[in-house]
Amino acid sequence: MAKYTKAIVERIVEFVKTDTFTIEEICAKVGISRRLWYQWRDDHPEFVQALEDAERDRMEMFVLEAKKSLLKKIKGYDAKETKVTTIPSGKMEADGKTPIPKIKEQVTTTKHVAPDTGAIIFVLTNGDPDHWKNRQNAELTGANGEPLVKPARVLTKKEAKEFMKQLEDEV
Repeated sequence: MAKYTKAIVERIVEFVKTDTFTIEEICAKVGISRRLWYQWRDDHPEFVQALEDAERDRMEMFVLEAKKSLLKKIKGYDAKETKVTTIPSGKMEADGKTPIPKIKEQVTTTKHVAPDTGAIIFVLTNGDPDHWKNRQNAELTGANGEPLVKPARVLTKKEAKEFMKQLEDEV
C-alpha cells in the first residue's frame, strides 16, 4: 500500500488540473488503488481541498480556452495546410515489408476560415440580450391590446332560424 505523501498528492493534483482523467486512470498513473484514493479522501481534508482547488483551476482553464476559441470563431482565422506527395525510395523499414517513402513535393497553403455566424449570434444574444434576441416573438394582440381577430358574434334564436332556412333553400 502506497504511503500518503505530498509528492503523490502533487502528481494527482497536476493530473486533475491538466485533463479530464477518471479517478481510475489517475490511480493507475500514480500507483495507488481506488480504495486508497477514497481512504485518503476520507482521512485527509487537505487532500479533498487540493482536489477541489485543482478542479476549479481546470474549469478556469477550460473557460479561458473556450473564450479563445470563441474569439477565433468570431473573427475568423488563417489555417496552414500542408500537402505532401511521396514516391517509393526503394528502401525498406526494419521489418523488411514496409517501403520508406521519399518526399517528392511538399506544398503549404494558407486558407482563411471565415467568421462563424452562429458564434457571432451566440455572443450577441448572450452578451447584449436587450438588443439581440435569438427567439421569435409571437404577437398575440393587436394595437392597444385589441384582439387580432374580432370574436364572432353569437346569433339570436331568430337569426339562427333565418340562417338555417337560407341554407335549406340553397340546397
